[in-house]
Amino acid sequence: MTVTERTGAGGRRHGTAAPTGPPAPPPRRRRDERRPVWEEEPGRVGQGLKGATLVGVCLAILGPLWVVIVTSLSDQRTITDAGGLVIVPKTITFRAYTELLSGGTVTRATLVSLALTAVGTVISTVVSVLCAYGLSRPGSFLHRPILMVLLVTMFFNAGLIPTYLLVTGVGLEGSYWSMILPGAVSVFNVLVLRAFFQNIAPELIDSARIDGAGDWRILFRIVLPLSKAVIAVVSLFYAVGYWSQWFNAMLYLNDQDMWPLQMILRQLVIKQQAPQGMSQMISTQQIPGLAVQMAVMVLALIPVAVLYPFVQKHFTKGMLTGAVKG
Repeated sequence: MTVTERTGAGGRRHGTAAPTGPPAPPPRRRRDERRPVWEEEPGRVGQGLKGATLVGVCLAILGPLWVVIVTSLSDQRTITDAGGLVIVPKTITFRAYTELLSGGTVTRATLVSLALTAVGTVISTVVSVLCAYGLSRPGSFLHRPILMVLLVTMFFNAGLIPTYLLVTGVGLEGSYWSMILPGAVSVFNVLVLRAFFQNIAPELIDSARIDGAGDWRILFRIVLPLSKAVIAVVSLFYAVGYWSQWFNAMLYLNDQDMWPLQMILRQLVIKQQAPQGMSQMISTQQIPGLAVQMAVMVLALIPVAVLYPFVQKHFTKGMLTGAVKG
């Protein structure tokens, strides 16, 4: 330890000891007690674990998708050399997509799926919004009993056979309406919309009523413009459900010319059969059957992959805000 001198008042010198050891560590950052633990900035170990987890999740999602796309673009020799699914592409060919989209069964099935998705999403969203808005108004007629009935249907249903008898009994068998009407309304989506509508400031609605606005004008001029986020999310849920639907088609659509794309995919992948009317080159295996199956999978994934980025920004606001109140 060394002694340093400094001059104080009156010209007198005073000796002070200056430490020569290692510098003291910086003070430990204290956690803000007002913030939850999971909102605190993670340390180096936490950041490393988060990065490794995200990389693993991305590989788990993108890996199978890469294999499907590469296999759909491979020829018979590449698929044979790989023993099935292709990981590393060698020869790229679009023959499977060219044949599928040449105006045959797959093209028709794709158009059917697009039409069912568009019409079904519009009907389901409109009915759900109207139902949720009515149930969100405290003074609406029988809103409590109706809400209880809807909640019961979330946990109990009639079963497959009674549902089939009902659909066939009202004459929907063999019609595209059998793909839309039996599952047109999701009680979960109605509850999310209802909770979101209840979170809208009642002062806005009261002021509109004072100005003479009725329920329809309040719905279209105030409620809907403030609910774009949750409506976008609910519409996406309905659209994905209609686009992925195949079970009702298997039950109620006996004509293969009316099948949606998912039924064609089921016929190719599960039953290993080419539906009637499919290209002769596919039916006679001149194009690899595995490449055709993977190509149909890619076609079934494209609409959801294209639509999701436009709605993704609304997920946090739409779903979390709609789930605050029940």
